[in-house]
Amino acid sequence: MSSYGEIVTGIYKTGKYVGKITEEKGDRSVVQVLAVLKHPQQGDLHQGKSAQVPYFHERRALSYLEKTNIPNVYIKAFEGEVPNYEESLKLSLLKAKEELQRESSDYANKALLLLNKLETEYFK
Repeated sequence: MSSYGEIVTGIYKTGKYVGKITEEKGDRSVVQVLAVLKHPQQGDLHQGKSAQVPYFHERRALSYLEKTNIPNVYIKAFEGEVPNYEESLKLSLLKAKEELQRESSDYANKALLLLNKLETEYFK
């Protein structure tokens, strides 16, 4: 089990982050985001990569130093040097876009549009 002040990885919704535990709450911990390892998936998560949904969700990565509650089962110890937040966000966004570009589907096209929009917002 992770403890206060420990640097960990945590999965929140469909994103994966490096962060510091700032509070323990039973089966959950409050994690302060320090870097992004995987950008959250776009679209309706309950419809499995479908573009034909009532609302195609835009999901932003958690911000630098943002705090979030993560169930302890999704938290693991982090080994190594913590990446720079902005560089890790750029890399995670690039990886997500590359994966979508290999697909040829309505879902991939819609998700790419949202990621391109987010990219301009993240890096003004």
